[in-house]
Amino acid sequence: MRWLAAVPALLLAACGGVVIKPDTPLPRPLMQALPVRAGLVIGPELRGYKHEETRYGSNWQVDLGPGHVSMMESVFAATFRDLQRFGSVGEASAVPGLQAIFEPRIEQYSFATGRDTTGGHWAVTIRYRIGVMAPDGQPADTLTLTGYGSSRSGGGNGPSLSRATLSAMRDAAAKFLVQLPRSPLALQLKDGGVVRVASGVTVAVDEIEAVPIDP
Repeated sequence: MRWLAAVPALLLAACGGVVIKPDTPLPRPLMQALPVRAGLVIGPELRGYKHEETRYGSNWQVDLGPGHVSMMESVFAATFRDLQRFGSVGEASAVPGLQAIFEPRIEQYSFATGRDTTGGHWAVTIRYRIGVMAPDGQPADTLTLTGYGSSRSGGGNGPSLSRATLSAMRDAAAKFLVQLPRSPLALQLKDGGVVRVASGVTVAVDEIEAVPIDP
């Protein structure tokens, strides 16, 4: 799956550092949603996720929360035909009829600037951990997913890092959309099954490790 089109990001200047807020709607996937009733939990940890560090004497802040709320809602809505959104696992577990509950989180964000790489490329890695829970909210499995992105330097530090971050987000979204519907978990849910704590389902959605390069 290829994600096309250049996408803007909000760039702010603060305290002599770099503050970015990568957020853009993803292209609508051309795929058939699975006939599954699922719950998506987007909690405060994901909504407010920020990566902050000091490098080369400057402060760097990447506000990942808002963009990932949009991304996760789009990805899961494209995957499951009947998707309900919740703010907590407790809310989701109180709703009858769900087959599975998913709670995505960002586990790690890292980046390399044009000063760190050969050829002036910026690179970003985002690692995700998606909790899979039974309808009663009990943990049953974990999906791990890594998105990689890069861009050439251009327009300053903020725009270069924004493009690489958005590229990593698109990479992760594409992997999820391509691989999850083929997984044993998806087949189980498609046949009308529900996630169970002792089901022993094993899912890996991080097998494709291509690093996209902006043209």
